[in-house]
Amino acid sequence: MPLFAASRKVYPQSVSGPYRRAKWLILFLCLGIYYLLPFLRWDRGPHLPNQAVLADIANNRFYFFFIEIWPQEVYYFTGLLILAAFFLFLMNAVAGRVWCGYLCPQTVWTDLFLAVERFFEGDRRERMRFDEAPWSFDKLWRKVAKHAVWLVIAWWTGGAWVLYFADAPTLVRELATFTAPLSAYVWIAILTFTTYSLAGIMREQVCKFMCPWPRIQAALTDDEALNVTYRYDRGEPRVSVKQALKLKAQGAPAGDCIDCHQCVAVCPVGIDIREGAQLDCIQCGLCIDACDTVMAKIERPKRLIAYDTEINVKRRIAGKPAVYRPLRTRTAIYAALILVVGGAMLWQLATRRTADISVLHERAPLFVTLSDGSLRNAYAVRLLNKRPEVRPFALTVDGLPGIRIEAVGVAPTADVRPVVTVDPDSSREVRVLVTVPAGVPLEASQAITITASDLFAGETVHATDHFMAPGGKP
Repeated sequence: MPLFAASRKVYPQSVSGPYRRAKWLILFLCLGIYYLLPFLRWDRGPHLPNQAVLADIANNRFYFFFIEIWPQEVYYFTGLLILAAFFLFLMNAVAGRVWCGYLCPQTVWTDLFLAVERFFEGDRRERMRFDEAPWSFDKLWRKVAKHAVWLVIAWWTGGAWVLYFADAPTLVRELATFTAPLSAYVWIAILTFTTYSLAGIMREQVCKFMCPWPRIQAALTDDEALNVTYRYDRGEPRVSVKQALKLKAQGAPAGDCIDCHQCVAVCPVGIDIREGAQLDCIQCGLCIDACDTVMAKIERPKRLIAYDTEINVKRRIAGKPAVYRPLRTRTAIYAALILVVGGAMLWQLATRRTADISVLHERAPLFVTLSDGSLRNAYAVRLLNKRPEVRPFALTVDGLPGIRIEAVGVAPTADVRPVVTVDPDSSREVRVLVTVPAGVPLEASQAITITASDLFAGETVHATDHFMAPGGKP
């Protein structure tokens, strides 16, 4: 095998059918969401951004509609990556590279770029003749127009991406007036170049040689996963329509495949599905539409090419019925893992707190005996406020009879609770003194709980530490 495969331009032919319509629907849906989502508004109240999906890097926040993710919650993104992996595994176990054929960004943008190319240069045969023809004014303006539209699409693709990191209407206005940050122009230029190169120039080369998923998918798949399959039990031997009539009249075998090569002509990666399972195949189903169209014209049953398994082809040859098992051990495990990870993330999101408290006992000294015989311990208490407004927290302590708390530099309220205010999106550390009156029996180390209560929202957070005494009960 050669170490280098020479580039061979593929000219996919247009085709109509249910799989092509499904791909168009998914294309418009995905691109519509990608391009328009940054402009969708979501009211979060005063002093908060109203963009529905926003990665607010400056303020260390990620907003997704009603969900707000903080920097210390990066594990949510880890969970999303794990979920994405399990969804890929599940799709692969059910229908092979269905992700590649319908949902992969490379496939979606390549389909869009191919549609632009067909608009300016025609379908497969016209494009092939067009490329071979000598240069003329007609060829020049069509080529220039095609690449210009490609660049506009690529530019808006890069522009849409940066809109997720700033207020979209504001950034669009700044980009139009050349007052946007330099980083915005740099990232738009980078993404414009990559989109134009990958979807317009490289196309199927990305799927064949750059993407690792075909190799991973091949290792993960099993014999019962549905893949785009040429049913050679029906198709072989391949003969023309006229020859098939003659062979059948003589009682000789004749397959349904008439060797028209329409399945090859429409393939976006330029392979022949009749050669069996191949890493290059992205399972898009366009060859199924092309073959069904031909079968309908010659009045033969459809689905000579279909989503099927090699096992079923062999079962039909042996005279056995086809067996489909989408629900099996592999798919059940993947589905269960998705439910477990997704459920854990939802539970964590539903029960998370917008405040936190940590307590650290001071080590020098561990305790102090006051003149009236009472014992005092000192702690460093850090309060965290994850909300965008100032919040007052009242401190209390429990665990020992008569125990009381005070914060250095913080005046107590009427009910003797020190109230510590914490600025928006920040933390504050205070030195806290906890005192136990004389005469209270104490262990050398006694567990106590310090509680911080939001006076407005009512949210409470707790932290447990130890109260130190001279040792043993008196």
